[in-house]
Amino acid sequence: MALTIISLVKQVPVPSEMRMGEDGLMDRTKAKSIINIDCQFGLEAGLQLKKQHPDARLIVCSMGPGSFETSLKAAVAMGYDEAYLLSDRKLGGSDTYATGLAISTMLKHLGFTKDSKDPYIILAGRQTSDGDTAHVPSQVAENMGIPQATFVESVKSEGTSSVIAKRIIEGGYQMMRLPMPCVISLTPTGIPPRKPSLSGAIKARNLQITTFSVEDIGLGTEKIGINGSPTIVAKVINMVSERPPITLSVGHNEVALVDSLIANLKMGGNVLEKKEAVEKKEIDRPDFPTKDFRNGASGIITWAEITNGNISRPSLELLTPARHLATQLGNDTKVMTLMIGKNVQSLAQTLIEHGSDEVIVVESDRLEEYLVLPFATIFTQVIRERNPEIALFAATTSGRELAPRIGMRTSSGVTADCTGLEIGEYINRKEKVIYAPILESRRPTYGESKLATILGFVCPQVSTARAGTFEVPERIVGRAGIITNFTPALDEKDFIVEILKTVRGEGGLQNLFDADIIVSGGRGTTTDSLGLIKALAEALKAQGINAEWACSRPVVDEGVTEYARQVGQTGKTVRPKLYIAVGISGAIQHIAGMKESGKVIAINQNPKASIFNNADFGIIGNYQDIIPELIERVKGGFTFGIEPKK
Repeated sequence: MALTIISLVKQVPVPSEMRMGEDGLMDRTKAKSIINIDCQFGLEAGLQLKKQHPDARLIVCSMGPGSFETSLKAAVAMGYDEAYLLSDRKLGGSDTYATGLAISTMLKHLGFTKDSKDPYIILAGRQTSDGDTAHVPSQVAENMGIPQATFVESVKSEGTSSVIAKRIIEGGYQMMRLPMPCVISLTPTGIPPRKPSLSGAIKARNLQITTFSVEDIGLGTEKIGINGSPTIVAKVINMVSERPPITLSVGHNEVALVDSLIANLKMGGNVLEKKEAVEKKEIDRPDFPTKDFRNGASGIITWAEITNGNISRPSLELLTPARHLATQLGNDTKVMTLMIGKNVQSLAQTLIEHGSDEVIVVESDRLEEYLVLPFATIFTQVIRERNPEIALFAATTSGRELAPRIGMRTSSGVTADCTGLEIGEYINRKEKVIYAPILESRRPTYGESKLATILGFVCPQVSTARAGTFEVPERIVGRAGIITNFTPALDEKDFIVEILKTVRGEGGLQNLFDADIIVSGGRGTTTDSLGLIKALAEALKAQGINAEWACSRPVVDEGVTEYARQVGQTGKTVRPKLYIAVGISGAIQHIAGMKESGKVIAINQNPKASIFNNADFGIIGNYQDIIPELIERVKGGFTFGIEPKK
């Protein structure tokens, strides 16, 4: 039986060329487009699998306007055999739920189902640069009824029956075995994508791409397009920087530059004036009747992710927006938390003391490690029994694949990577009605340059919250709550994915959320594998400072260190008292993860680096000269004005 390798790709606009239209939404019509970077790694993973299966059939698929043929032909030029495009105006405005539904329907039309006799594997990029949701691979897998692994760094087949995937998780990685058929989404840390060949380019030029309409694949319009999607983008507004102008060090050598930095720190630098992070416009509120769309749904449910026998910090952070939303909703709205694992009931009281009213516990030896299929089954059963109006997940690697799978099962869609969650209203001028109360999920998008407000009209309204964005709520020891045991109905098919090995890094990784000082290295600091970055962090620790080291995405992409150390839009969001950015260019994706820092020091030899526009203090110079001098000052007792922990 010959293997079929299917790669899903998306053509995306260059973020810097995006413009906002008069309707407040993004206009991408005049922006240059490229194959999404993560999708390029998915394409290469397919070509690597072809080496193991020389007779494999290589298919590339996409959904979008006719212009997407450019990217499909580029994939063929890389080595793919066939190309299919789903293109129809009726798909315009589709959210990720509708996109996953449409793509999976096209694949089924091509003959790929969960019961297919011939083996196949679906590959995709982890996420797209214009959305950064990471939803579609999970939604396609759920619609196809097949297993999945997301955030995968490498994949290797075991004949035509199964594959071994290395999946990145917080603090390390997992080796997993998945039966075919399955869906794998690739991170941009695997084998770099190859360039098209001359013979491939000639083949692509002559290839006829098969284009389908929704009618061709038998897809109805009830759940696609802007009208059929369960979520909509209500508005997009420009982000406004909060950080004041930088104070640069002056001097002719590293000693003088560090002396200048110390003096500037003592003076305090510029005062950070808090102001609104977004532009606001007054809206004329019409006198329309209010409509409650919840159909009896009530309450908020969160997921408590268990790691190494403990509740993960991002799961505790969720309780802050959950309690805030419950207060806004009023009427004694309950906050529930679902906790799944092995011998975890003893942790339930901790969740109650941090703000949960009820903890629903599911315990089983088979559930010690997170697996998307049984966890999705359990969560869906709890949702159907409790009927919550809102479901919140942390935007961890696990939360970002679990939430969209559940959202597909409940037909509710998902909003990803939120930094703000509020109860509001939606004025539907066409229907002349105001939907309220409704969850307003706010998330940065288009390279963190815009803030989008997403609304969902099917309960539960599902959102994931960016880790590190919200504070852990204060613990009230002895707070009363309810602990309930839940017995799910699980099937053996929920356990068809096997975890072969789990490797997690040292406990210091958790300190990125708690550290007072974070020393972070960028692409310009990899010549010594971040040796000086780590040395400065260790010198601060030796002085009693709660310090850690981190990095930007290019460092992870180059394989210098693990994903768990990455700060940024696709990594961790941190809020230290001081963030020292060394050799970091200042891409807006990185700024997204550290902009909440109390103070920022930037060290870069490029005076035009964007990082200087997002820092309080700066040194223009070679980090290999500056950092050793800083280390010596720290050894002498200098701690950047941060008091040692007692």
